[in-house]
Amino acid sequence: MSETETKKAARDPWDLPDVSGLVVGVLGGTGDQGRGLAYRLARAGQKVIIGSRAAERARAAAAELGLGVEGADNAECARRSDVVIVAVPWEGHAATLRALREDLRGKLVVDCVNPLGFDKQGAYALRPEEGSAAQQAAALLPESRVTAAFHHLSAVLLQDETIDEIDTDVMVLGEKRADTDLVQALAARIPGMRGVFAGRLRGAHQVESLVANLISVNRRYRAHAGLRLTDVQESPGR
Repeated sequence: MSETETKKAARDPWDLPDVSGLVVGVLGGTGDQGRGLAYRLARAGQKVIIGSRAAERARAAAAELGLGVEGADNAECARRSDVVIVAVPWEGHAATLRALREDLRGKLVVDCVNPLGFDKQGAYALRPEEGSAAQQAAALLPESRVTAAFHHLSAVLLQDETIDEIDTDVMVLGEKRADTDLVQALAARIPGMRGVFAGRLRGAHQVESLVANLISVNRRYRAHAGLRLTDVQESPGR
């Protein structure tokens, strides 16, 4: 048998796992971005738990969404979920994760926080000491599996019940392929959305920073712009 024949066949990058049975928690699920993600995932059939510092507030938001969404305080949300999306404001990012370190042990954490500042010239990117929000999360949660994704989604579109599909790509970053594949598959649960691997966590700052540019685009053109990556083709028959 030739060396070529003995080499392991290249894995199909679009061969993604079934994530339909996973419970997804959304920390910051009462904010616009978190609430929008919770709505879209629940609408796609995912079991979703909204987390908030105040359990009553989370339960109220969950009741408004319906679709089987539940509400809980952040700690309970983290404990009961298989995958936890971090959608809290940047100002509370470190404190929230530091307090939930034990509750997030062993969990797949998806950080979608964008460290931004604002002045008279508009939005601009901040650079955390660790390099990015995702890298800060990894440093604070050494026993969790941290990834980065869902940064470039319009909260307005996510929450609009009249829109059936969100036409956008989601850039997914992480250290282990099994983890990024799972997040890609989760993104693909939302009609119109596609998760695309975009590198390791060290590249998260560029992805987080791009949101400042999208804000400028949206203000100028009165739009809700997202991203589409060209020439990234799915496998034939998919």
